[in-house]
Amino acid sequence: MTLPDPAALIRQMAQDLPAHLARKGIEQPRFIGIHTGGVWVAQALLAAMGSDAELGTLDVAFYRDDFSQSGLHPQVRPSALPFEIEGQHLVLIDDVLMSGRTVRAALNELFDYGRPASVTLVCLLDLDGAQLPIRPNVVGATLSLQAHERVKLLGPSPLALERQALTASSL
Repeated sequence: MTLPDPAALIRQMAQDLPAHLARKGIEQPRFIGIHTGGVWVAQALLAAMGSDAELGTLDVAFYRDDFSQSGLHPQVRPSALPFEIEGQHLVLIDDVLMSGRTVRAALNELFDYGRPASVTLVCLLDLDGAQLPIRPNVVGATLSLQAHERVKLLGPSPLALERQALTASSL
């Protein structure tokens, strides 16, 4: 199976997202990317939509439920939300939805800042392996991988996808 072209996915998502938001009556959403790949996807998506909207960023490292097992990632960055969360319509953007745990952590963090009116989830890839009941509202592509495979987003520019085979020790 060949991995899809991220640029083509972004172009399609740049059409799908405004249509989705219009159906929901959302006129001025706030955009938030999850570090690191979600920020790259968000930047590319906003550019493809011709939007100059402010982009908030979340680093969910401290909110992950596996923090005590995996420890602190050496590249932890502070979250930056340059706008109110309370009562806002948010577009939460991530690169790859795998287990759903990163998105759950992002939602937990967002609710620490306030109660949004809505959250629209946008993902470049849905790996169709969610362990939690989380599904994107807008997705570039859905892939089914073998248990020993993962996909990693490389970037920030140009965005590229790389298939990775997990070793027995990393499963």
